[in-house]
Amino acid sequence: MGFVPLGAAVVLGSAGGCTRPRSGPVTTTDSGSESGRLATSDRAALTVTSTAFGAKGAIPSRFTCDGENVSPPLAWTGAPHGTRSFAIVIDDLDAPDPEHPKVVWVHWVVADIPATTSSIPEGGALPRGAVAGMNDWKKPEYGGPCPPVGRHRYLHRVYALDAVLGLSAPSKGELERAIKGHVLARGELVGTYEKAR
Repeated sequence: MGFVPLGAAVVLGSAGGCTRPRSGPVTTTDSGSESGRLATSDRAALTVTSTAFGAKGAIPSRFTCDGENVSPPLAWTGAPHGTRSFAIVIDDLDAPDPEHPKVVWVHWVVADIPATTSSIPEGGALPRGAVAGMNDWKKPEYGGPCPPVGRHRYLHRVYALDAVLGLSAPSKGELERAIKGHVLARGELVGTYEKAR
């Protein structure tokens, strides 16, 4: 649970069930600043976009299991002052069947994207320092939409954080526990996909 403070110390809250220790430090700035209050109230918002599809639009098959299975380009704006890193999570909200959803299926997790970054290109080439986390196929990589039935919604969420987490291939749950109290802003983009029959 150790970390190296750059400003005032901030101790991360933890939820039960975290079995993997952190591999590195969490560093943060000025825990009593406006950023801490934003993290509580979620007043700040990022704008997340993709040149591949629009809000609630169809995701091209290139980015799915029917195509090349590469990650779509993502960009974001509106990061507040004090942002130290970004994180990305992509989820299928409708697994396995949109008529009877049972689970949220995790397609991509990325942590520690440098604060100077405002986009990830098609194919998911990550900037130096960024770390790919575990998806629900238990792989540290992007896994494209591959719905067994129906048109599913895919939530692309970007977080602006006041910390560098220092995690090693985190699961979504581990990432969510680590960012608790460190979210300055967040934004999302929903795309949809249904397999060709």
